[in-house]
Amino acid sequence: MKTEGGWENVVFNSRDPVYLQVVRHFKEQIVTGRLRAGQVIPSRRELGALLKINPNTAQRAYKEMEECQLIVTEGNSPSRITSEENVLRAIRTELLSEAVEAFVSSVAKIDVPLDELVELVKSKYEQAQANPRTAPVNTGEGGSPHD
Repeated sequence: MKTEGGWENVVFNSRDPVYLQVVRHFKEQIVTGRLRAGQVIPSRRELGALLKINPNTAQRAYKEMEECQLIVTEGNSPSRITSEENVLRAIRTELLSEAVEAFVSSVAKIDVPLDELVELVKSKYEQAQANPRTAPVNTGEGGSPHD
């Protein structure tokens, strides 16, 4: 199977359970369009090998994603990313909300006027959109963009 999906770039942190970090990686790949609705994903065993994690951890991540309706597995067919638009929108909203909450809690300590903050965010966002290769990557606390 092709190993598209950024599997080789996944770096795990020691704070969070690995299976939840795998789920987070899938969500990020979906939101960024690297994984598409209906796309076949690696088998549990393949994912374990790609990420160098225990197959039981991969199985637990897949079980979690199935329960969240993020992936669909029917019979002996390969697992696929859901095609449910409401689930896909909810994932995007979840990740965006988490990023905004982290940003707001960090910036609130500085006591910056809202209009100044909005202008700065707009400027930085436009810079990132114009030149995505040099834009800073949100890595969270001490991890990688794929935590």
